[in-house]
Amino acid sequence: MRSVKGALPIALRAKAEDRIGLLVPKDNAAEAAVVKGLQVIPIQNLREAVGFLEGEVKISPTRVDLARLFDQAHEDDLDFADVKGQESVKRALEIAAAGGHNVLLIGPPGTGKSMLTKRLPTILPPLTLEEALETTKIHSIVGLLAPGHALITQRPFRAPHHTASDAGLLGGNVNPTPGEISLAHHGVLFLDELPEFKRSVLETMRQPLEEGRVTISRAAGTMTFPSQFMLVAAMNPTPDGKMPGESRCSPREIQNYLNRISGPLLDRIDIHVEVPAVKFREITAERTGETSAQIRERVVTARRCQQERFAGKRNVTCNARMGTRDLKAFCALDEATLELLKMAMNELKLSARAYDRILKVARMIADLAGSERLISEHISEAIQYRSLDRQLWACGGDSRQ
Repeated sequence: MRSVKGALPIALRAKAEDRIGLLVPKDNAAEAAVVKGLQVIPIQNLREAVGFLEGEVKISPTRVDLARLFDQAHEDDLDFADVKGQESVKRALEIAAAGGHNVLLIGPPGTGKSMLTKRLPTILPPLTLEEALETTKIHSIVGLLAPGHALITQRPFRAPHHTASDAGLLGGNVNPTPGEISLAHHGVLFLDELPEFKRSVLETMRQPLEEGRVTISRAAGTMTFPSQFMLVAAMNPTPDGKMPGESRCSPREIQNYLNRISGPLLDRIDIHVEVPAVKFREITAERTGETSAQIRERVVTARRCQQERFAGKRNVTCNARMGTRDLKAFCALDEATLELLKMAMNELKLSARAYDRILKVARMIADLAGSERLISEHISEAIQYRSLDRQLWACGGDSRQ
């Protein structure tokens, strides 16, 4: 009996139909057994299956200890303490991890953009059982779950190459199957060298980023897959990797490079942060920064605060997912703070969507500070995470609105 794809979704369906049990290949038994109240019988061959059904062979149901799976310590080889300097970037990633915000890292090669991003999962809050089941179902139907593996208990980190096609990123093929944005559900989707991706591929991500799901239509049928992920993108400021004032590229070359990323897509990225070159004294310093465990503790506390705030709202689990009504309810501003935000909107020529993003990030900054009210300090920090892209694109000669 060979292992099959989608054992977990099949087991969940069997449970929903009040089935007593399920016979599955031995390699799929642990995966299906995470469904409580369903007897999962591991089968090695057809003769064994017939013998069990006729009562001639006794096979004990597979049992999985979910508590033990989640309690198992996950030792990460990566840690934020390994990163020298870049405190402002670490701060931005902490805010992003706490609120589920999308991030764009802009900086020359060798500044640590990829190094920082690969350590982001180490500060994310642990998966809940419901999130783990949703994530495991997607990986199961694609066939990415290892034989004998019961459940995905760590948030996924997907990093497709910039040559990825529309179908590879969003999903598709003859029979609709999940793509990278669904495989990153409840985790991180890392797009390195963002301008190198085909613009048509990037544009197809706009709706999933907004709605948290993707619908794929093919001749075989239409399928909708969840895609609530954190988008983390990295890019150079110019084609040759230097800042606009230092680049040898012409203004037209820089503009063409930057124009590969549309304004609407940028508006859907909450935090834009510069990753500068690390100074020599920071590289040679013996003192290390905070560990991932220390940062994750603050992130988990902030997530708990958001869960209490959005209790009863099924589609809102973190600040990044707030809707218009939630912004009015939880992001009220006094006159002075509102005037500060108005000035920033006018000077930076930000869109209405960018306005919402600033409020969501400011709400997250306030939560990390343990503040119920949004004050000018929170708004100011949130605004700085929207100003970099406007300054950069202006240097490149693009006057996008």
